[in-house]
Amino acid sequence: MEEHAEALEADLLRYYGVDLLDWHRETLSSRRLSVLVRHLPPDSAFVRAREGEAAEWGLTDHLLAAVIDHLAIANWMYASVNRDEYADPPEAPVPVPRPGAGAVDMPEGAGPSATDHAPTAAELARFFG
Repeated sequence: MEEHAEALEADLLRYYGVDLLDWHRETLSSRRLSVLVRHLPPDSAFVRAREGEAAEWGLTDHLLAAVIDHLAIANWMYASVNRDEYADPPEAPVPVPRPGAGAVDMPEGAGPSATDHAPTAAELARFFG
């Protein structure tokens, strides 16, 4: 809390109308201060200062990113199956960047790797057949 005291002070005033100095004046108990801090909303300055960009992403944002990734993979598979036999395979889609990840944040084994090859038309036809 000391590291982000200014953000905390601003949030206590903004959301609760409580002055952090009330804790020092002993008119605000440590328990009450703890409750107020623990229940600050995700868009508060304190939460953003403490958690960084990850605080801006909620469940809905992660689900939308997953939907976009799955749709991109489905379109890539469709384009791969319906391409001309002699045409170069389409480039594999890149996942939507997630917060806090310098590189693409994908689970182990998910998505194409450097050793994977694009499926041939016959492999895709067998898969969908």
